[in-house]
Amino acid sequence: MPGPRVSQLNKLLHLVAIVFCTFVIAQSQQTTCTLKLDQLPDAPELQGFHLGMTAEEAKAKVPQIMFGRADQFGVVKTSINPSFDRQFDQAAFAGVRTISLVFLDGKLVILWIGYDSTFKWQTLDEVVAGISRSLNLSSAWMSKQGGRHLMCGRLSVFVSMIAGSPSIRLSDEGAQEIVATRREEAAAAAEVATLVVIGDKRTKLFYTSDCEALEAVAEPNRVIFKDKDEAEKAGYKLAKDCQ
Repeated sequence: MPGPRVSQLNKLLHLVAIVFCTFVIAQSQQTTCTLKLDQLPDAPELQGFHLGMTAEEAKAKVPQIMFGRADQFGVVKTSINPSFDRQFDQAAFAGVRTISLVFLDGKLVILWIGYDSTFKWQTLDEVVAGISRSLNLSSAWMSKQGGRHLMCGRLSVFVSMIAGSPSIRLSDEGAQEIVATRREEAAAAAEVATLVVIGDKRTKLFYTSDCEALEAVAEPNRVIFKDKDEAEKAGYKLAKDCQ
């Protein structure tokens, strides 16, 4: 039978475990964020911009915005500098130095705003507290790269100090994944396009240029095709060692 001290120690350890589990569950509940992108309220600090708005909506909001052509992945980047460009209403953009916008397939997926020394929030703590109130963000912020970061579903919010003044970056991480996938697919397609298809006139088999079995095919017996389809139409089959 365990002695009194052992019994008391076990009770104490059990109590500590219960307290720890309760703390972990409470923290998890506090840091869970279910707010969706289309549920974000209009924050005055974001100058009327919001993730998901179209390029046309942004242009209607700020006619001075200029757009270039989308790149091969559907991305368009642009920026405005209200603090330096006198064609902007300085009162309407008070405290704003630069605004950078990234669109994917015509919709805003990254919004970055750099403020100047006249902006109402001038410390990270003030920015975190202020933008949390404006966007109804209840999750806990984490330290990251000298700033503060928050993830809320697909929404990423990062605040930092640049040149002594704050900046806020909102990003649709789902859109970033789409761009990453398109880049990977383009890279894979480019790699395939560089492959040469070589047939063996003697065996009527064809090999891709990256297939090690190709080394066994004598140069006089080789015939080059532009792709696998051309080789197959000529009656050639893919060598088993290349499959």
